[in-house]
Parts: sequence; C-alpha cells; structure tokens
Amino acid sequence: MTNVQLAMKSNHRITWGFVRGSLLLLVGIATMPGTIAADVQPLQVGAAAPKFELPGVDGMTYTLEDFADAKVLMVVFTCNHCPTAQAYEDRIKQMHKEYAKRSVAIVAISPNDDQAVRLDELGYTDLGDSLEDMKLRAKSAGFKFPYLYDGKTQKASKEFGVLATPHVYIFGPKRRLQYVGRIDDNEIGPPKRHDAKIAVDEILAGKPVTIPETRVFGCSTKWSDKRESAKKAIAKWNEEKAELQVVTPEQLKGRLTAKGKKYRLVNVWATWCVPCIEELDDLVEINRMYRKRPFELITISADALRAKDRALETLNEKHCSATNLILDAESRDELFDSVDPKWKGAVPYTVLIDPDGKVVHRIHGEFEPLELKREIVERLGRTYAAQR
Repeated sequence: MTNVQLAMKSNHRITWGFVRGSLLLLVGIATMPGTIAADVQPLQVGAAAPKFELPGVDGMTYTLEDFADAKVLMVVFTCNHCPTAQAYEDRIKQMHKEYAKRSVAIVAISPNDDQAVRLDELGYTDLGDSLEDMKLRAKSAGFKFPYLYDGKTQKASKEFGVLATPHVYIFGPKRRLQYVGRIDDNEIGPPKRHDAKIAVDEILAGKPVTIPETRVFGCSTKWSDKRESAKKAIAKWNEEKAELQVVTPEQLKGRLTAKGKKYRLVNVWATWCVPCIEELDDLVEINRMYRKRPFELITISADALRAKDRALETLNEKHCSATNLILDAESRDELFDSVDPKWKGAVPYTVLIDPDGKVVHRIHGEFEPLELKREIVERLGRTYAAQR
C-alpha cells in the first residue's frame, strides 16, 4: 500500500501524504477506511490526458477533444466552497486572460459530489458545489473559461487522481502530462514562485518543465462515499435543543450594541407570522454554515411573554439551537427601540450587526437566502487571509 493510500485511510482532521516524493497536506475532512479516496492516485507525469465528457455551466457538454487545437491544456480542479479554491479564482482568471491568445486552453472542473459536503464546510462561501450553484458562481465571478461538473459520477476526477482543490494538471501538444501540482506557492499573499505559469511558458517554448511536480494544498475532494457523513451531521445537529431566554429591553439593547468579536445576525419573528416560520429553516442552515466562524445567530420572538412556550416549541420543531430571546416588555415600542431605532415595526425583520455593535445591513420583510449569505460571507471573508 502506498503512502497516499495509508494517509487517506487516516481518521485525523489533517491528512498528510506523498505524491512521488512531494509532501502533500490536505486540510479539511477526515476520510473513513475503505473509502474511494484511499484508491485515488494522482496522474503520473508523462501519462496521457484522461478522456472526459462533462456538463458545463453554460449548458454545453465538453470533452477532451474540444480542446484539441490548443498547444497547451491546463485542467484546474477547483470548486465553489473551498476557501483555498476561492483564493485562486482571480489568478486562474488572470492566467486565462494572459494565455488565451497563446494557444493555451484552461478548463476548470469541480470534482466534488455536492451532496457529500457538510453544511459546516460552507463557512467561507454563499454557495454549495452543485451544478446550479456553479452556474451562479461562474456568473458572479465572471469566469470566461469552461467550468465543468464531475460531481455526479466523479469518473474523470478519479482518473486524474484529484486530491484537493485546487489541483492543476498541464498537458503539452501531445496531451501528455508535463506538470501536476499547485498554481503557485502562496494562497494568501504575493507568491514567490508562479509554478503553473512557469510550466506553461516552458511548454510553449518547447522546453522540458523544470519542476514537473509540486505540493498541493487545499480542501480534500468530496467523494460520494462521504454523503453518509453529511447526513449524520444533520441528524446530530437536529438533536440540539433550543432554549428561549427572557430578557428586558435594557438587556436586549445591551446585548445587541455591545462590542465583541463576532458578527450578529438578528432576526425578529413571531409564531403568528407565517413568513417568519418559513424563514427559520433558512436561518438554521445559515447558522450551521457560519457558526464556527466569528458569527452568531440571535432570534428574537415578537410574541407576548405569555406565548413563550409556543415560541419555544416552534424553535425546537425547527431545530433552531441559536441564541433565542423573548422580551419581557410592556409595549412593542420597547422591542423596536431595543433592536433597531430604524425598524418600522413589521415582521420579519433582520439586521446584521458588526463586532462594534453597529447595524451594517437591514432587511425589512422577508430575506432572500442567497443574498443574505453573500452579505455575511463578504464580511467574514471567503479565504484564510481573512483570519490574519
């Protein structure tokens, strides 16, 4: 058994392996013994490019033969959700812009089964890895290169031997692999070595690639065997019990305006408000996505205090194990003033409060889940650079 196979059988959160002598670090999700990941081997330098037939975000189906006219083919396995992959989106776009007129074709492929991605793995994104979500990312990010989905069968990804996103494979005129590894050596700052660009330039110049293999770093490929893990995570979260705390207007105002380290998403709802109840499902999903980051969901029931039991029952039915509050006040005006003086009074009402206790985003009425997620993640940051 190879070092890669042994490493991929590890149950640790951080997986180390070796790709033909190169050290590989995969950060992300542990793989279980006997999974498909343990059988994956990266394509060897000199090997022929595997054939593929995959759907793209533009509605077209692409094959290897569609890029036959290019002198160089660069296949980048990437995805929507991974912070490392997102950190490299602009660099891939720049490479496409620089090399499009030099007979270099760049194609991006997502290797992930979107049903195998846990909600808490989406803490750096507003989108999952489905083909429909890929279409949204390609449009918003302005991708000009093909972006293909291999999550249904993952056949191409296994044949290429994709270990992480991003993972780059560069083929020469005869479609033999001449470079495999990373895009460059620094995802969170200016790189010292542009490995992929150097490889492309050397191939175009008819020279052998000086360094044909490099380490890869990123989120592990989400193989279909991980679907069960995603289901178990939801089942575990659904066991969390909701609590409903009674607070005074002064306590509520202090809680929302206090300085801290987290963004606070505050949603005012009521048991008699049908749109409010429906939105709780989206709020629970948002909480599960971002709560491992500097983020907190606070729900505030606009029900009268005597309806506390009914409100708590609703929260438990929705598995809303966030910070849930209900006000002990004599008038609704006290609720309005405590949450946000600019609130006109209708529910649902949602605000995003920054760590300094200031409201930075307001939504009067129902929110659009994707727009709200985008607002949150743009402030939290999409890459690891945001943590520095």
